[in-house]
Amino acid sequence: MRERVQVGVETGRLFAQCWCMKRVWVTVYLLAAAIFVAGCGKPSESAPASPAVAAFPAIPTVAQPKLATIKLWIGPEEMITEMALTELQEQTGMMFRTNMEENEGMIFVFPEPVRASFWMKNTVLPLSAAYISPAGTILEIHDLQPQDTNVVLAATGNVQFVLETRQGWFKRHNITVGMSISTEKGPLPKVFFPGR
Repeated sequence: MRERVQVGVETGRLFAQCWCMKRVWVTVYLLAAAIFVAGCGKPSESAPASPAVAAFPAIPTVAQPKLATIKLWIGPEEMITEMALTELQEQTGMMFRTNMEENEGMIFVFPEPVRASFWMKNTVLPLSAAYISPAGTILEIHDLQPQDTNVVLAATGNVQFVLETRQGWFKRHNITVGMSISTEKGPLPKVFFPGR
């Protein structure tokens, strides 16, 4: 019958046999303790405090002020839309807003095509959202329900713009997938990405 020998932390057999190994571990522990104590000291006054980096930005808690607007044409229909151009403007979107006129909306402009994903946290207005290609063509239209925290994920990763408006606006105005959107200043890509 063979005797089974356990080797590891529980028995300490290997570590007990080697005095050199003990000295290495003691040195490691002392070094770790010294680094810990040095790290707990007061930061020097000459060094500026580094800002805290959050894994995710905080969820907005108030409505954002009215954003700059641009006039859009979707087929024969005209719409005045606020432009969400920064990350904070995009994240806040229509949160906490309580009214939107029939021919108003908000257009979200992404720096690169993405697989858009929108939710309705803190949004009390029922909305419809058009996911739009880099060329300005409507790819998908979705109805979004107030306070719904389930994301509405685009079917494609080729969405560069999203247009939110009152729920049912696209149906009421016979706007469908495949239609193009332009602005008072020209096509979407030329207006928002003139150097491309």
